Amino acid sequence: MELLSSQIPVFGSLVNALGALAGGLIGLLIHSRLPERVTSISFHALGLFTLVAGISMALSSNNMLIMVSSIVAGSILGEIIGLDQKLKGLSSHHPAPADGTVRNSFTEACLVASLLYCGGSMGILGAIEEGLGGFPNLLMAKTLLDFIASIALASSLGPGVILAAAIMFFFQGSITLFAGSLQTFLTPPIIDEISGVGGLMLIGIALGLLEIKRMRVMNMLPSILIAFALALFFTG
Repeated sequence: MELLSSQIPVFGSLVNALGALAGGLIGLLIHSRLPERVTSISFHALGLFTLVAGISMALSSNNMLIMVSSIVAGSILGEIIGLDQKLKGLSSHHPAPADGTVRNSFTEACLVASLLYCGGSMGILGAIEEGLGGFPNLLMAKTLLDFIASIALASSLGPGVILAAAIMFFFQGSITLFAGSLQTFLTPPIIDEISGVGGLMLIGIALGLLEIKRMRVMNMLPSILIAFALALFFTG
């Protein structure tokens, strides 16, 4: 495996994405065989997991001012741009249900999975580790976690999870290829602030999964870029 890692520049990200893809396909197969009541309870269980994961990520922030400024400013910007409607328009053949939940919404399933795959520090640090010439130990460990998570995600949320595996590959692979340059900017404090804002978004998604409150979380996506810029300015 170390020989393959030395020959393929983004080996760790490739294995990670294939693991998530395999888990997603298994989840889709399981979903088609589950009765509605089982799908429903697993959907709510996933909501609880997403809530806990979001809280854990949000607590990684060490600067509340950066977090609140990023989520508020990013949400306003996303609302002005209308990201939620534009992204849903790209997947109009996968409409959201009339009851306002996120179930079966292709774009929001993709968003949930993407945040879980890419939002934590493990993937970013693992990609940097590989890009700087080390064996991708972190990404190998993350592959197992993402494989298990993908089964649960796809069985509850549907095929949008498959696209998230591709997004994760390009995201982590890009960091690996440009690790030398990005290492200066993606320091642990900056990663913590990005993860913190991503955690807030996951909490918003979890509230929708639990059918408590439906939020236009996709309009909050610019918050991640704003968090990066603010963290770079204040902690860089």
